[in-house]
Amino acid sequence: MTTYSQVYIDGQWVASTGTGSISVFDSTNEQVMATIPEGTADDVKKAAAAAKAAFGSWSALTPADRAGYMNKIGDALAVRMDEIGSVISRETGMNKPFSNMIQVGLPINSFKQAAAVSQSFEYSRQIGSSSVVREPVGVVGCITPWNYPLHQISAKVAFAMAAGCTVVLKPSEVAPVDAFILAEIIHEAGLPKGVFNLVTGTGPVVGEAIAASADIDMVSFTGSTRAGKRVAQVGAETIKKIALELGGKSANIICDDLDEATFAKAVMGGVGKAFLNSGQTCSALTRMLVPRTRLAEAEKSVVAAAGGMKVGDPFAEGSNLGPLASAAQRDRVQSYIAKGIEEGAKLIFGGPGSPEGLATGYYVNPTVFS
Repeated sequence: MTTYSQVYIDGQWVASTGTGSISVFDSTNEQVMATIPEGTADDVKKAAAAAKAAFGSWSALTPADRAGYMNKIGDALAVRMDEIGSVISRETGMNKPFSNMIQVGLPINSFKQAAAVSQSFEYSRQIGSSSVVREPVGVVGCITPWNYPLHQISAKVAFAMAAGCTVVLKPSEVAPVDAFILAEIIHEAGLPKGVFNLVTGTGPVVGEAIAASADIDMVSFTGSTRAGKRVAQVGAETIKKIALELGGKSANIICDDLDEATFAKAVMGGVGKAFLNSGQTCSALTRMLVPRTRLAEAEKSVVAAAGGMKVGDPFAEGSNLGPLASAAQRDRVQSYIAKGIEEGAKLIFGGPGSPEGLATGYYVNPTVFS
């Protein structure tokens, strides 16, 4: 078990002003894999003040100088890819090869792309007699989810910093270990103090303080609609900019103009997109709509595709469907399965309970209703 006892504020690791800690659970065995500080509103106040103080000098750097730091961070993430991929597989349940490719590969790309975009971006232009200037907004509070933890952190933090903003990050307390590794990398990269700050804790305390802070000019939030409403409500008190990416799933509509082979391919591909990251994906194609005349054909392909999913330890060879990220997620999905049966939906694959031999860990049977 790894114990993180400090938060990262103003370029250094410091003790939280709180005394509590939060346990982080390994999705594969339900054991505590790490503990993190349960940060406070005072921690956020200090982090926001540090970010505000650093903004002037950081935003005054040339885009090329800021890009140099982003590239350095991206390179360091690549060096630690296997370590980070393993951590995120334990945090979220994604199988290891996908973790390396998606959960670490995409963050590396974010820092590299932020570096490239920052240097090619048109910061000012003339329109007639008017000059249009785009400037960094200031201090950005980044509140991120647990399903693609480092990806969502990097998608916010890298581009904000490359644009000349400074940041205060609150990662999900369900999957925060990757955020500590990123903070270590940023510290080693020599980023000026105050540009990046990390405060861990719960949404109602740390997230609320970020949304409320008068020193934070913008909040970028990804998570549930309920929490997003609260961020917008609290942020309105200080008239800050708010960017919300909220919960939702996507319908997959397969039309009748496909030949048999293409139809089967579309259906089976849709199952893969529904189960990616154990279904813990905001764009997961969790509802498939097909012509009623081809329902039996679709059901056959769906069962074949679902049956091809090998559920198991994300580190085991051949396993392509790992556990869910937490006991809360497992219980929620099990409740949905029970509700589907209770309401009379036709169960064509899977069902309640855990897969055979996987009673420990947050595993759920891949399940399909028609």
